[in-house]
Amino acid sequence: MKQPSLEDQYQAFSAITQSAFGTELLRHSLLPELLGKDAASLLYWAGKQLARRYPLDTLDDVALFFERAGWGALSVGEERNDELSVELSGPIIAARFSLYGSCSFQLEAGFLAQQIEHQKRFVTEAVELPPKRDGKARILVKWDRKQGVD
Repeated sequence: MKQPSLEDQYQAFSAITQSAFGTELLRHSLLPELLGKDAASLLYWAGKQLARRYPLDTLDDVALFFERAGWGALSVGEERNDELSVELSGPIIAARFSLYGSCSFQLEAGFLAQQIEHQKRFVTEAVELPPKRDGKARILVKWDRKQGVD
């Protein structure tokens, strides 16, 4: 069976409005238990895999994906020679910080790393930065201009 396109999936599910409770149960209760001490690295890899399946050509497309996936509002900060800073904000991000204090955004970091690698055509990685007190998640994306990708 052929994989439905990202747009087809969005159209099929966008009219359904549900709380984020179910997603957060999976993300914060079940997945860490199943994945154990490797949860962060496996979620990062999963984010990269998801981005490979759904490559996006612009940062605007990536921001729209984040919004549609319920991952928060993606704000692109300063881009320097080989790095880009981004922030995630919105009600879902604020709720996660208020409930869990310390929470992981490795899925989003892996997804961002792979999307930027696709766009820049250089080997790319992303790291979470310590959150500010404003309820926003921060991720730094860095690419290596000496290591191109095909």
